[in-house]
Amino acid sequence: MNVNKLMAELERRHPGESEYLQAVREVLMTVEETYNQHPEFEANRIAERIVEPDRSFTFKVVWVDDRGEVQVNTGYRVQFNNAIGPYKGGLRFHPSVNPSILKFLGFEQIFKNALTTLPMGGAKGGSDFNPKGKSDREVMRFCQAFMTELWRHIGPETDVPAGDIGVGGREIGYLYGMYRKLARENTGVLTGKGMTYGGSLIRPEATGFGAVYFLRQMLEKAGMDIKGQTIAISGFGNVAWGAATKATELGAKVVTISGPDGYVYDPAGLDKEKIAYMLELRASNNDVVAPYADKFPGAQFFPGRKPWEVKVDIAMPCATQNELDGEDAKKLLANGVKIVAEVSNMGCRPEAIDAFIAAKIPYGPGKAVNAGGVATSGLEMTQNAQKLNWTAEEVDAKLHQIMSSIHHACLEYGTEKDGYINYMKGANIAGFMKVAKSMVEQGIL
Repeated sequence: MNVNKLMAELERRHPGESEYLQAVREVLMTVEETYNQHPEFEANRIAERIVEPDRSFTFKVVWVDDRGEVQVNTGYRVQFNNAIGPYKGGLRFHPSVNPSILKFLGFEQIFKNALTTLPMGGAKGGSDFNPKGKSDREVMRFCQAFMTELWRHIGPETDVPAGDIGVGGREIGYLYGMYRKLARENTGVLTGKGMTYGGSLIRPEATGFGAVYFLRQMLEKAGMDIKGQTIAISGFGNVAWGAATKATELGAKVVTISGPDGYVYDPAGLDKEKIAYMLELRASNNDVVAPYADKFPGAQFFPGRKPWEVKVDIAMPCATQNELDGEDAKKLLANGVKIVAEVSNMGCRPEAIDAFIAAKIPYGPGKAVNAGGVATSGLEMTQNAQKLNWTAEEVDAKLHQIMSSIHHACLEYGTEKDGYINYMKGANIAGFMKVAKSMVEQGIL
């Protein structure tokens, strides 16, 4: 495989899709050496096949708002690769949604899902619809219209969507209700469902919880304990909430949260009351964190800035893609950061990742660190298939086991000659090898 040649051809076919091309380049650069040791991969053109989606759907979503006016949005579903199981990946409702973002997320999902050890392929979907500021009835009508177009292309053994940014329990409920009506069957075709109709305990917390479990193993491997560590977190939604909850429970001190308006620094650290208030802020539909500093004495709000300028032991990007750039990395390193654990998908820019690896500090990529969310979705699928409900303790134990296996895979493929653990390389190679071998064994399709 010649990465530069392959990327040049991909850029020709997908011009301007920067997020997608960035994600592909990162994976191919890290797996190139291993790939070229397997002539069967090149003979079957695995690289050329794996970087292109199996299929992409684009559809019109027409719905009526509360004023009786007709609204039109665009819906998408990218089914990327199903070599090891049914397509699996979230739906994102946000004005920024476009084919490039969904293809990058779907591509990442292939390897993230492979790392979980569960039989799930990679996919992603969504719409440029913005649920913020919409009434429950408007969200319901949009979700029903969206599912009317999507339902023929999904199923419990075909493609199992889930939530993502802008798609929480409310949206999943409306989507699932319409799917059930159209398909005339009760199957676990979406995950993140409510507990009254097939959901799994600890699913809302799972991405953040799993990230902290992975972080704890990174710390232990580096000879450190999570207790007493200071952590900067970005975002203030479900993922940040789950990470802050578990990190605080394990004795760390989370000192920042952030939103589109800026970040809050709380030197006293978050506690149960403050973490609960994060959810109140998210539920307010204002999408701002500034009120936190008004409510809790000692906290400071920094408008228009990012939390990576604060001196902390650990940085955990939890908001969105490319949120931590090269300048942010310089500030973190200058302040003596010990570990960076990426909880958002592709949360760090390439130059930031290069800086962390060059400095030989452990950097955990999102496809490994945040895999707890989709892993618990996979566990929800298993419970649905068996017509069972596991206890929170049972789900949490399985989540611990999965995150431990992901960490082990990263060590196996990412430990370098000098002993440094390149978690990005380890995660990419481990996920890629599983999918590539499956593709070879199943023939050219």
